[in-house]
Amino acid sequence: MLTNALIILGLAIVALLIYVAMRPDTFRVERHVVIDRPADAIFALIDDFHNWRLWSPWEDLDPALQRNYRGSPRGLGAIYEWEGNGKAGKGHMEITRDEAPRHVTIDLEFLRPFKAENNAAFDLEPQGAGTLVTWVIYGPLPFMSKLFGLFVSMDALIGRDFERGLQKLKTVAEQGQPSPVV
Repeated sequence: MLTNALIILGLAIVALLIYVAMRPDTFRVERHVVIDRPADAIFALIDDFHNWRLWSPWEDLDPALQRNYRGSPRGLGAIYEWEGNGKAGKGHMEITRDEAPRHVTIDLEFLRPFKAENNAAFDLEPQGAGTLVTWVIYGPLPFMSKLFGLFVSMDALIGRDFERGLQKLKTVAEQGQPSPVV
C-alpha cells in the first residue's frame, strides 16, 4: 500500500514538472494610461532617471535608498543603479534605445532580492489632445519562475506597481514639467 502511494506521488511530481516545463518561457506585463499632455512634455520624466524619483512606484520603498547615476545624463546610455532594503533590493538599469519623444527601451538587471535580467519599454502615442503611455516589462521565465508562476503570476506581482507608477506619472506630468531631481 505504501509502495503504491509513493508511486502515485512520484508520478504526480513528474507530471507537475512536465507541466511546468511546458509553460511559456517568457513573460510580458503591460499597462496603459492617457495623460493630458503632449508626448514631449512627458518624455523627460521617463528618459531622465533623475526624474524617476517623482513618479516611480519603487522609489518610496526605502527612504535610505542609495542611488548612483552613470553614463549619459539622460537618454541613450544613461544608467541608474540602486541598493536598498529587502523591498527595494539591488540592481541597475540602462537606456538602450531612445527615440524622443516616442519610445524608450531599458535593460534591467536585478541582483537582489532575486537575480533576473529583463527589458522594459515605454511607448508614447498621441491620443486626442493627450498621450497614451504604455509601460511594458518582458523577459525570460526560468524553470523556477515558471514553477512559482503556478501560484502567483508576474502580472499579479508587477501589474499594480505599474498602475500606481503610471498614475503618479500622470499626476506629475499634468501638473507641469518639473525641474529634474538631483
